[in-house]
Amino acid sequence: MSRLGDLGARLYRGEVGYDFIGKRKFWYALSILITITAIVGLAVRGLNMGIEFKGGAVFTTPSTSASVSQAQSYASSASGHDAIVQKLGNGGLRIQITELDTKQSDAVKTELAKDLKVDEAKVNADLVGPSWGATIANKAWMGLGIFMILVVIYLAIAFEWRMAVAALIALIHDLTITVGVYSLVGFEVTPGTVIGLLTILGYSLYDTVVVFDSLKEGSKDITKQTRWTYSEIANRSINSTLVRSINTTVVALLPVAGLLFIGGGFLGAGMLNDISLSLFVGLAAGAYSSIFIATPLVADLKERDPQIKALKKRVLAKRAAAAAKGEAADESADPDAGDGSEDGLVGEAAPAGAGAGPRNRGGRGRTSGRRR
Repeated sequence: MSRLGDLGARLYRGEVGYDFIGKRKFWYALSILITITAIVGLAVRGLNMGIEFKGGAVFTTPSTSASVSQAQSYASSASGHDAIVQKLGNGGLRIQITELDTKQSDAVKTELAKDLKVDEAKVNADLVGPSWGATIANKAWMGLGIFMILVVIYLAIAFEWRMAVAALIALIHDLTITVGVYSLVGFEVTPGTVIGLLTILGYSLYDTVVVFDSLKEGSKDITKQTRWTYSEIANRSINSTLVRSINTTVVALLPVAGLLFIGGGFLGAGMLNDISLSLFVGLAAGAYSSIFIATPLVADLKERDPQIKALKKRVLAKRAAAAAKGEAADESADPDAGDGSEDGLVGEAAPAGAGAGPRNRGGRGRTSGRRR
């Protein structure tokens, strides 16, 4: 078995683990810091909205000897606005200028053809009205709102309302960070970006639901035992699914990283950046939030329940009494300590952060021969 596979098995059995719940305040503080940075960046720099949202014109030229920087200078001088220029495979240029109407577009087209020394008739100009972008944005917001409502309803029915609230907070966290990164980096926001933002919600929710499902199964009839608290079982749920979450996230990130860093960066296909950046940041943020935000929030909310509070007091009291007698706090986890029927979790190793693990006891060997 590989090292990662062996680690995953040990995490699943509760033999090793990281105390995510116990250190949740640190991760909360880190998430708040990242979120504040994203919001400040969004407020100060804003978003670089694409032509689909602002309106404008896209000029496609035939093959020309002009460089991208020269074309940007020509376009800015002719229009009075900043221009985005991309070199096409046939040697032509794609020049995007926002906030141009039909009359201005004709004048800019003539000027560009003259500066680039190409036939004006071969320069294609496509106009995009801002109303089209506004319609796309409104539909996206509507779809996002419906998605959030359905998610909350489904999770409240399939699991419970605390998990629905935690998942919603995690989704908002992922969206905020992704939009903030767009603001800080300055990448253009296009309909592809909107598609990417809506796509990452599904990935983020998938990781969260996997942990929630493990937590639901592990906390079944939790009040009938006195070995573990709810937070400890939540911590075990995270650790038992940790390697799976890492594997699925890495596999999903690899092709997206290829689009972003190789396609958009190395090869210069800038049009790939608008969707690949949102996917890359969103997938990473979704994996992070499902582990460090969603499940710890569920534990915090659940620990406010009177029954769970009472359970925690019983568990701690039992451990204190066992410690006073010099016994192992989780001796009931040892198969040799009795049937453990009152705890209802016979033979399972203690979760990370739950205290000492099961003790290994030396047994008496049996002789293979007959007694004489």
